[in-house]
This record gives sequence, structure tokens and C-alpha cells, in this order.
Amino acid sequence: MPKLITLLLSLLLIAPPKPEIPDSKRAGDVRLKVWPKLQKELKDKGFAPYGSIYIRIIKDISVLEVWVKSANKYQLFKTYDVCTYSGGLGTKTRNGDGKSPEGLYIIEPKQLNPVSNYYLAINVGYPNAIDKAKGYTGNAIMVHGHCASIGCYAMTDARIEEIYTLVYEAFIAGQKQIRVDIFPFRVNDANLRRYAAFKQDAFWRSLKPAYELFEKRQVPVEYHLKGKDYAY
Repeated sequence: MPKLITLLLSLLLIAPPKPEIPDSKRAGDVRLKVWPKLQKELKDKGFAPYGSIYIRIIKDISVLEVWVKSANKYQLFKTYDVCTYSGGLGTKTRNGDGKSPEGLYIIEPKQLNPVSNYYLAINVGYPNAIDKAKGYTGNAIMVHGHCASIGCYAMTDARIEEIYTLVYEAFIAGQKQIRVDIFPFRVNDANLRRYAAFKQDAFWRSLKPAYELFEKRQVPVEYHLKGKDYAY
């Protein structure tokens, strides 16, 4: 018996339990419906069915991209139209301003809401450390179903079924965190000139390296807080 206890303890030390992932009958029924289809699409495009994922939202053209890791880089798997978001260009700065955030965010399993009033929802992690350093307020900013938004990114139920399932299955496969990068537009010189009159031009320029480095390397860029801004 002592040997058995020792063996069990050693196995726990070697393979700690995976974090609990919120779930519901609703989300489970959705997976039964859409996961076989998604697996086939992944296979047809040359992806492993349980690869790590990266999410990128481009606000001005209302798209959400899901990228899947292949070898050491991410490749675009699917693009979804964002049904609606609120507040136009410019990031969220305070609770109740009706704006949808822009910036570099991280989601973990605990941020899944499988019983949302908006069908299924994923909390994007606003405010992050940079938002907090700037004194920005607000919470519960989601990518969710339906087609109504006050600060969130609403996808419609059919689209969130796939996005939510891809996120859930990535966590099940062992991915601990998923990057969600939200850009006001494709942050290149032409668009910065186009939107130069906006008061958030300096903030947008701080996001430019993150956008450009991902375009070049196809790996989400590491960042940290320097003063009150993103640094790379």
C-alpha cells in the first residue's frame, strides 16, 4: 500500500491535473455538432486537429481571424465576420463608454462562459496591465454570440459556436493561454496616415510593432509594460 501511495503521488507530481475548463450542456451539444466539421476542415488544410491557436481581430474591416500553429509558426485557418461592435475606432477607456477595446490580450480557461446570456462567450481579458496602468476601467468584455454589442465583439450564434469550440478544444489539448490581439486596422504606414487625425494615433503607433512582427514571423510577439505603454 505505501508503494502504491508513493506511485500515485509521483504521478501527480509528473503530470499535474489540467485546469478546470467551464462547460455546460449547451456548449457540449455545440461541440457534438461543429467539432467533427472543424476537425475535417483542419485536416483538409493540413493542420493537426489539436494545434495551438491565436486570435486576431481587425476592427475597421470587422473580421476575426483564427490562426493555428503549424510547426513553429501560425497559419490562418478561418476568418469570421464580426457581426457588430460598438463605439467605432479607438480603444475602451472607461466603464460605460460603449467602446470595444483594442490591444493585446490573453484568455485562459476560466474566461470561458458556456451559459452566457449571449449564447456562448469568451472574456478577452480587458483591462490588461497596460489598460490598468493608464487608469482605464470596465470589465466583462466578451467575444460572444447574438448580434448586439455594448463594448463587446458580437459574432452571431453560428460563428461563436465554431470560435468557442476551437478555443475549448485548444485548452483541452493543453494550451494554457490564447493570445487575442485586437487592432483598430491593419497597422501599417498607409493606415496610420489615413487615421492620423484621430486622437489615439500615438496609442495605435505603439501597436504597430506587434502587428508588423506577427506579419513577418507569424508568431505572436512578446510584450511587457514600460511606463504606461506596450514595449517589445
